[in-house]
Amino acid sequence: MAGGGETGLIETYRGAVYPWHCDHMGHMNVMWYVGKFDEGTWNLIAGLGLTASWLRDNKRGMAAVDQRIAYQRELRAGETVVVRSGVLEVKPKVLRFAHRMFNAETGEPAAVTQLIGAFIDTDARRALPLPPEIAEKARARVVTMDLPWA
Repeated sequence: MAGGGETGLIETYRGAVYPWHCDHMGHMNVMWYVGKFDEGTWNLIAGLGLTASWLRDNKRGMAAVDQRIAYQRELRAGETVVVRSGVLEVKPKVLRFAHRMFNAETGEPAAVTQLIGAFIDTDARRALPLPPEIAEKARARVVTMDLPWA
């Protein structure tokens, strides 16, 4: 895989850069990197069993508590992007995971982000232990990534 050599990452988002995603310099604006990474997040956690319906039905959620982003190459209107993701660490109440965004045509890395999310009770607004079956699925998705914040 270009830009990191990680194995075990799964594709969690695929899309395009539209002209309205670009700033006055002609590059995709940082808010859109965050948005595309966010879509990857929802696909990643849904794959662990934390689907929107499951979260709603069980009054549970995920709350972002930390996010770091490194921008590596500009993306421009018309380019296609792919996000590949993996779980980095599973703690009793927390998942640490990362996404790497690539230019889908060239394979060049465009950005990488690391997030820490807490599993929460949406009524009580407090962290809870991950359900055992979710934690087990997350541990099966643990990967090693070369991140700039080591």
